[in-house]
Amino acid sequence: MELLGHNSLLMLEKSMDFLWTKQAAILDNISNAETPNYKTKVVTFEESLREKLDAAQRSRSPRTAVREVLEGAQFAVTEAQEATRMDENGVNLVEQSVELARNAYQLQYVYSAISSDLSALRTAIRGQ
Repeated sequence: MELLGHNSLLMLEKSMDFLWTKQAAILDNISNAETPNYKTKVVTFEESLREKLDAAQRSRSPRTAVREVLEGAQFAVTEAQEATRMDENGVNLVEQSVELARNAYQLQYVYSAISSDLSALRTAIRGQ
């Protein structure tokens, strides 16, 4: 979705990708809630983004490095090591349900922000 070098759209695109990946992991966790020895999947992005931003601030102007930072930040899907039940399954259905709802709201917000940005670009192009 690279559009006119617009960094906010790039950030929103990366956020949407992260949230879709996170939603898939949460749904995997919920669907495997009764699977023995299943470890909860956790998706992280913030740590990678923070590390890349810190490195960019040390090396050069943060404004010119935003695109590199966003493109270089990666999602990490890991397995939580704690098992909460006797069958060594680590899924807590209440926590996963709350995370699924939170993720859905975040997806809706990012979708609205993308829609708003594209609408503003459309208006600017039309000259209205």
